[in-house]
Amino acid sequence: MKTIDELLAEGVAGKRVFVRADLNVPLDGTTITDDGRIRAVAPTVKALADAGARVVVASHLGRPKGAPDPAFSLAPAAARLGELLGADVAFATDTVGESARATVAGLADGQVAVIENLRFNAGETSKDDAERGAFADQLAALADVYVGDGFGAVHRKHASVFDLPARLPHAAGYLIATEVGVLKKLTAEVKRPYVVVLGGAKVSDKLAVIDELLGKADRLLIGGGMAYTFLYAKGYEVGISLLQKDQVEVVKEYMQRAEKNGVELVLPVDVLVSAEFPDLKTKAPAVFETVDADKIPSTKEGLDIGPKTRELYASKLADAETVFWNGPLGVFEHPDYADGTKAIAQALLDSPGFTVVGGGDSAAAVRILGFDENAFGHISTGGGASLEYLEGKTLPGLAALED
Repeated sequence: MKTIDELLAEGVAGKRVFVRADLNVPLDGTTITDDGRIRAVAPTVKALADAGARVVVASHLGRPKGAPDPAFSLAPAAARLGELLGADVAFATDTVGESARATVAGLADGQVAVIENLRFNAGETSKDDAERGAFADQLAALADVYVGDGFGAVHRKHASVFDLPARLPHAAGYLIATEVGVLKKLTAEVKRPYVVVLGGAKVSDKLAVIDELLGKADRLLIGGGMAYTFLYAKGYEVGISLLQKDQVEVVKEYMQRAEKNGVELVLPVDVLVSAEFPDLKTKAPAVFETVDADKIPSTKEGLDIGPKTRELYASKLADAETVFWNGPLGVFEHPDYADGTKAIAQALLDSPGFTVVGGGDSAAAVRILGFDENAFGHISTGGGASLEYLEGKTLPGLAALED
């Protein structure tokens, strides 16, 4: 895989360099609530611009239906990128149309443009190779060189991620190089004890990675909504907590295999429960109680791990040499149910080992809850991509960058 440093050494002055970034940031209207992904790609964009390239940045945002939708415009992300670069960033109001062609043609050496949301064109996400290829051809006409740096999208076989690199000389940006290096430390170069913390809503989202980790990790700490399927599999009453009954038999088999393999699979011993899901808009105080994990009332749902579980999980992380965390431990968006996720974040900071926060909601939680993200070993920009890499899958966007 060619690196951006090798590309820069060859010279990019005057060349149109297409940077596939991941600017898929959360928005409240037109206000960016977490700019982590924009900040992550900025060093690659700046290095290219400083070297005299004419940089064309492209990304998706959200899930528009293959047509323009103002709610998913990249205009706010383009403005924020300009602020981070300390330079004007031009913005094209389409992907490969008249605005994109004119905007790119108007770039001088060292200038940057962002084109509109790639998913406004159905060809970006099409499962039809010819349709994707046709869109990739149009994108290729805007550039001379391709740099892949949208790690959060490399697990997608999309036109700008998979097909476009085959049409242009290509290299990996700084972010992708960093992410791949980190993931190797979680797979091929693991220091032990290796502890994995998995949270989030649905156990079905994590089954494949759990299956793989049962042969690699020393401990698995389970939390979030997915924990209640595990507790139910143990025979516990889980009330109206999030439960995937169709996954119970698989979970039982995983717990048996963990014991057989000597993998310590740790579940909550107490939880915060309530009869009502919290109001995440007003953040009004919630009515809840703390109960043992085997005593959840039939009319209530678990919304966070309890204080005894926080202490237990912190103790299981205290001697870890490698930690991977993906998924919040509770409904962290509400202050009454954020303590479990806070406790895990703090335990990672206190850990002597190499700590990785695996993207998505976990990365957002770290920033929203006020932690210094630079204090962690690494905060990934791609939750889904990280999980699929750990599952041992070939990621299309990485395969496309291989020489």
